[in-house]
Amino acid sequence: MSASNSPSKQPVQIPKSIRFLFGGTAGMGATLFVQPLDLIKNRMQLSGEGGKAREHKTSFHAIKSIVKKEGLFGLYTGLSAGLLRQASYTTVRMGVYTSLFETVSKDGKPPNFFMKATIGMTAGAVGAFFGTPAEISLIRMTADGRLPVAEQRGYKNVFDALIRITREEGVLTLWRGCIPTIGRAMVVNAAQLASYSQAKQFLLSTSYFNDNIMCHFAASMISGLITTAASMPVDIAKTRIQNMKVIDGKPEYRGALDVLVKVVRNEGLFSLWKGFTPYYARLGPHTVLTFIFLEQMNQFYRAYVLQDKSSGGGGL
Repeated sequence: MSASNSPSKQPVQIPKSIRFLFGGTAGMGATLFVQPLDLIKNRMQLSGEGGKAREHKTSFHAIKSIVKKEGLFGLYTGLSAGLLRQASYTTVRMGVYTSLFETVSKDGKPPNFFMKATIGMTAGAVGAFFGTPAEISLIRMTADGRLPVAEQRGYKNVFDALIRITREEGVLTLWRGCIPTIGRAMVVNAAQLASYSQAKQFLLSTSYFNDNIMCHFAASMISGLITTAASMPVDIAKTRIQNMKVIDGKPEYRGALDVLVKVVRNEGLFSLWKGFTPYYARLGPHTVLTFIFLEQMNQFYRAYVLQDKSSGGGGL
């Protein structure tokens, strides 16, 4: 929400359908750049699972190993799942957030931080439910290359993954780990969307920033760092649950809490932030690119479709 908006003259609102479309498009555009980092993050989080020796001690070691074994394009394994995840999860969460943001804004004034966090959690929970099938496909596809050939699932693309999971394991498996996924999404969105809105609002209140791409970049970087620190423990629980196998009818983990307890006991407390560098390297740029793409599309739509050039991106 631009600081220059006055209570007496509010900007013309962008239609909710367009907000949903722009949210998903922005997320998909960002994924094209950061998919390799998502793959590395997943491999790092799975490294050391089951009491085995860590396969990757550092992010650079993971990159070197992946390129050597799977080739340069191996870094883009699971891209189709990553794009579908954004098309479902981010479309819904960004659309719900911006819609609720406008609803609770009073007389052109943005809501307080607590309200931003609340609507961020709500948007994240709804988006995560719709995005879980693509999420579980993404986790499995990015994890496949670390397994022996005989144990690899070998999904050709996200649609092959969805069909085979449904046929081989049942349709409900597409929502395995839905609860920790929703939990992670609530933490991520409360931290990411609320901190972005708050950081942007603060920057605009200073004399150094206007509602432009530099402000969006700075607010995104702040948001990315806060979100990374807050969400990593729930993310590692989600990743391991969605990648686990059921052996003789017995799953490897009973739930998210069981994952966290076993990780701390077997690998140490700080293993909950294992892969912090690739996680932030992925989430930071993804946050930056998503918000920049979204703000630019909002500005373009306002200026050239609604013929309203009085505001910035609006809605965040």
